Amino acid sequence: MSLPPRAPSEIEVVAHRGVSAEAPEHTLAAYQQALTLGADAVECDVRMTRDGVLVCVHDRRINRTSTGRGVVSALDLAELEQHRVVRRRPRGAAIRGRPSPPVVEDDEEPDEDAGRVLTLDRLLEYVTASPGRVRLAIETKHPTRHAGQVEAALITSLRRFGLLAGGRPLEWSGRPAVRVMSFSPTALRRVRVLAPDLPTVHLVRQILPRTRTRTVLPAGTAVGPSLALVRQDPGLVERLHRAGLQVHVWVVNRPRDMQFALSLGVDAIITDEAALLMQLLGRDGPRPSMSTG
Repeated sequence: MSLPPRAPSEIEVVAHRGVSAEAPEHTLAAYQQALTLGADAVECDVRMTRDGVLVCVHDRRINRTSTGRGVVSALDLAELEQHRVVRRRPRGAAIRGRPSPPVVEDDEEPDEDAGRVLTLDRLLEYVTASPGRVRLAIETKHPTRHAGQVEAALITSLRRFGLLAGGRPLEWSGRPAVRVMSFSPTALRRVRVLAPDLPTVHLVRQILPRTRTRTVLPAGTAVGPSLALVRQDPGLVERLHRAGLQVHVWVVNRPRDMQFALSLGVDAIITDEAALLMQLLGRDGPRPSMSTG
């Protein structure tokens, strides 16, 4: 079934790692800011600690986004919590090949939520405390030594917080409250086995052959191309829509890139600059709280 391109008012604004332009990425403060702005959804990356806890961390190592060092999968949660989460280092900050120290803002509040690594359960607890206000796009990071344990633990958490009943996600305002994304087709296949009706997004960086567009993923799922990929091949969006697949483009931060993505009628835009995108869409504040159902 072919999907029509979205009107600008229907395009989903997805706050990348929370509103990471305003607070350290993957902190509760960043996600709170997303709700304040009225973003439609928030994106988070999950990795598993050595003791089997899912935490919201993008990189394999914590060096860039914390005051500590080490590989997430080789550290227990208690070890991760010894280090403070800080703003990500600016691009080009390394001098003579050596990385700059973590950026710590003087006005950052050293409270428990802002300073410690955010567990997925803590994020789910926060989001489900205001049901219907923001949806979740959760990316599982691979490769990892934990392999399929990541998806199994994720599905367990979604069920525990009432976001998944059997294999079907809870719906907020007529749309699934949660979806799972990954660059790994194997990870997405695991998700579909564990929760067949849970939407999945196959993230891609490279051109998809035109002849295989219809076989990238089964109907009912989505493709998440990078902005660079869509710039290289703008017709990709239309071809994916014709194949019945939604298109969630990432990471779109500049006004001209936002306008470009909007002109193509993509279904979702993942951005570090959610406030700017909301402005371009004519949304000047949070939408009214939506009921579940």
